[in-house]
Amino acid sequence: MLFNDFSTYLKELEETTKRNQMVEILSRLFKIISPEEIEKAIYLLQGRLAPTFLPLEMGVSDKLCINAISSSLSLPKKIVNEWYKETGDLGEVAEKYISSSLNQMSVLDIYSSLLQIAQSSGEGAVSKKVEILSSLLSKSGGSEAKYIIRIVLGGLRLGVGDPTILDALSYTYGGNKNLRTLIERAYNLSSDLGLVAKEFIMHGPEGLKNFKISVGNPIRVALAERLSNGTEIVEKIGLCSIEPKFDGFRCQVHLKGDKVEIFSRNMENTTSMFPDLVEGLLVQVKANSCILEGEAVAYNPDTGEFYPFQMTAQRKRKYNIEEISTRFPLKLFAFDLLYLNGEDITEKSYVDRRFLLLKTISAGKTVEAIPAITTDCPGKIEEYLSSLLEQGLEGVIAKRLDTPYTAGARNFNWIKLKRSYKASLSDTIDAVLLGYYKGKGLRTRFGIGAMLVGVYDEDEDRFKTIGKIGTGPTDIEWVYFKEVMDKTSLAHKHPRVDADIEVDVWVEPKTVIVVQADEITRSPVHTCGKTNTEAGYALRFPRVLGLIRDDKKAEDATSVSEIRQLYQLQKRMFLK
Repeated sequence: MLFNDFSTYLKELEETTKRNQMVEILSRLFKIISPEEIEKAIYLLQGRLAPTFLPLEMGVSDKLCINAISSSLSLPKKIVNEWYKETGDLGEVAEKYISSSLNQMSVLDIYSSLLQIAQSSGEGAVSKKVEILSSLLSKSGGSEAKYIIRIVLGGLRLGVGDPTILDALSYTYGGNKNLRTLIERAYNLSSDLGLVAKEFIMHGPEGLKNFKISVGNPIRVALAERLSNGTEIVEKIGLCSIEPKFDGFRCQVHLKGDKVEIFSRNMENTTSMFPDLVEGLLVQVKANSCILEGEAVAYNPDTGEFYPFQMTAQRKRKYNIEEISTRFPLKLFAFDLLYLNGEDITEKSYVDRRFLLLKTISAGKTVEAIPAITTDCPGKIEEYLSSLLEQGLEGVIAKRLDTPYTAGARNFNWIKLKRSYKASLSDTIDAVLLGYYKGKGLRTRFGIGAMLVGVYDEDEDRFKTIGKIGTGPTDIEWVYFKEVMDKTSLAHKHPRVDADIEVDVWVEPKTVIVVQADEITRSPVHTCGKTNTEAGYALRFPRVLGLIRDDKKAEDATSVSEIRQLYQLQKRMFLK
């Protein structure tokens, strides 16, 4: 497929905010694109060149793009800079002023050149990137140039999320969503939507029925639902395993021979940040190959006391790693085993997986199988919870004994119980930054006075507003939040944001923060849970706790369905 034709589909997607229409547009595209092209096209639709877990970044700045545009047009950079100031969008500059009549480059041609840009490193890398990008633009028409620029700058912003692509793939083959579950299963086991699409287009549903886990491709994590007490847990799942809930880094460990890779819950490869974990895993894990999950928590080596998340978070850095690992060593509490010596064991029961986990981990100071009790007594659950809270832990996770590992799903196979739910909201919310209001009064000097936050609607694949936050951050933190949001600021509301209110500056929905509030209320102002007949949900007196959770993607934020559950939990506590 010519990239010029591909660009027409990108334009159609850009011009709609309706998810069903996006599905229809993508389905038309997927029906005519080749299997080899669809893999690369999916990555480009995601604004990437590879799946998230591969650290392949363009490394292209606005300045570099300006240099490339000026070179392709043989014009001074000053002129391109002036155009940029007028439009605020280098993609629009490229579309308006670059008008090659060639338009003969294919999707694979463009992808190959973009890959060269991303892989350029070392001395002379910047010049090489400019040269390749300038050459691409010289052969491009307006629409092609626009999307090339937006892709390299990571600013495609079509409003197309992974669930929309999954639906479109199903429609491509069957004309409905009936194959969505099968396609999503393969995606959950590989975290590589391009690979899954290629297999599906080449081999159809049969090609995905036997889709295999691969060491090195992270599995999308299983998630827990909430309940408010031990009685509700036992009523829901009966005899169950109760594990401590640590507030640390969720780590998925992939081991094969003497190679270890560690992935965060949002599929970032964090191996280089945790050399002490790698060393301990190689010593303590007795397997030729395996994939296990655990929670890594920083602790005081002198007292054995576990640090809160704010302290653990200091371990997630790219520099001074040896120094910080000595000050804040990590212990990994392994809680599940997904793959062992060439065998996918996600379909085995929790009991069987835990048995194999205990056999796989040997004694040592770095890795430990998470402790657990098995009970169907609500009193024992509450007693265990109280003892853990006294130790400074977050709570417990209850796990159904006979169920498989449900990758990428949130259900009642796992149930989290933190602290007693009161009429006020004592749990925290993972919220997504959607935009900010410019400061008034004393905050005028910061340029930011409040932030609009939202939660994720899984059914619509959009972000719904739930609160306006004006308290919590220090003066320094307000400046920090503004700097973070300005990096992804938009001239208009993002297509995946559903909001009935306006802000001064909209941002791309990608940053997760932890929010505390007094309670969840009903509000006609916010779109979280809002229907034609019911008001939405809102956070009453929300405030920020800590800073950004960069171990979570926006889609990992608290969901609309979780907000509904928390609201119902509150109502039950009011009635007691």
